[in-house]
Amino acid sequence: MKTKNYFMKIASALFLLFAINSNANNVEITGTSVSGNNITFNISWENSWNANVAPANWDAVWVFVKFQDCNTRLWAHTNLSTVSGDHSAASPLQVDTVADGKGVFIRRSALGGGNVAATSVTLRMTGLGAGPYNFKVFGIEMVNVPQAAFELGDATSASTFNSITVSATSQTSGITSATIGGGGPTIPNTFPMGYNSFYCMKYEISQLQYVEFLNALTFAQQQSRIATDPTSASGTYVTFGANYYRNGIVIETPGNNAAIPAVFGCDATNGVINNVNDGQSVAMANLSWADVAAYLDWSALRPMTELEFEKVCRGTMPRVAGEYPWGDTTINPFYSTTVLNSLQPTEIANAVVNGRCAHALGSNSVIYGPLKVGVFATATSGRSSAGAAYYGAMEMGGNLAERTVSVANAAGTAFNGTLGDGTLTPIGDANQATWPSVTTATGIGQRGGEYVSPAIYVRTSDRTFAGTANATRNYTYGGRGVR
Repeated sequence: MKTKNYFMKIASALFLLFAINSNANNVEITGTSVSGNNITFNISWENSWNANVAPANWDAVWVFVKFQDCNTRLWAHTNLSTVSGDHSAASPLQVDTVADGKGVFIRRSALGGGNVAATSVTLRMTGLGAGPYNFKVFGIEMVNVPQAAFELGDATSASTFNSITVSATSQTSGITSATIGGGGPTIPNTFPMGYNSFYCMKYEISQLQYVEFLNALTFAQQQSRIATDPTSASGTYVTFGANYYRNGIVIETPGNNAAIPAVFGCDATNGVINNVNDGQSVAMANLSWADVAAYLDWSALRPMTELEFEKVCRGTMPRVAGEYPWGDTTINPFYSTTVLNSLQPTEIANAVVNGRCAHALGSNSVIYGPLKVGVFATATSGRSSAGAAYYGAMEMGGNLAERTVSVANAAGTAFNGTLGDGTLTPIGDANQATWPSVTTATGIGQRGGEYVSPAIYVRTSDRTFAGTANATRNYTYGGRGVR
């Protein structure tokens, strides 16, 4: 998938504008312009819905804005008005504000489904002083997870929780260690248990999304978020030192003098950078917990807890012993070597089969790797054949491991759901004190399995690695956030 970054400068009394077309995961933001404190753009995405039948939810795009001071060249997060009337969207969309003003959710305003064609949206920015500034608008597809009680554990999977229901009482009063089981401490009522409503990323972080993140960092921040020095030559791979495991992020323009940031692009086919088949939509692997936390903080999202993981997967359906995130016990392993349209935005499985999942490939060979986000979904696929979780999130099982806040220890249960603020430390780390340590990853575990794991680890309630803190990068580690 070729990234079409059209840069257009529009001069006004205060502003300069960079318009960006962000087509990661089928979201496209184009035609950006700024007038005073208003920023206007067109947004489109595929496979959108707003439904009043089970699961009775909708999808949305989390939209946030970054601005760059033209004098210092540093990027910062732009606050948006928390007053709904300050924003507007043409039909069929509406703009939902959030209390902290770090972004907005854009979604369908009425019941319906299908692709959203390019639609005009205007947002009001706040707190900006005199410019000139450059602006970038970013969008991440999300699914709404409504407030509801849900069943936890399945009495079959390894290290599973006790078979209980997480309810309003659970969230209000906490859950004792004896009640939930699993060998961890009592869970306080400040811990996000999944009962309350939230949004979950529809897909794992893609390679293009990670590129756009890197390109909005300082040189020092970039150093922390890649495995190669930003001053390396053009074409240098920044994850494994080569395009192993379908990871294709490269340095397009080297950084300079420990001050000028590098420019990154995608080149999974080791040729022309940002070509159509360079893996932009492939899930981003080799992420450490610090990498994931930084991306989520920068995006003003937060980590998912392992209770929320089971809510996203199972929803309000009764538990099924040994079930997978798509709600049944059927699973069919799939190899990245047999996809059609490999590394392109149209990458897809070679057949529609229930329980398709990137797992248990039986080898760590570099010819394997994660698949395109949403790879099994087609216009006619059902939940099982698409590998979709209850509320529409994709690849909650297999592909790459989900990094979740664990309740196996006190470091995890101390998490209180603090949201990212869009700002990182000078060296590129998340700056949220209540999140599990980016140095040790204590309080972070793994759920959902990945592309080299056996099927049992993919189960919704399997907690084999739920309390396994691992701060390092790995070819099976990805990332996803909630809000």
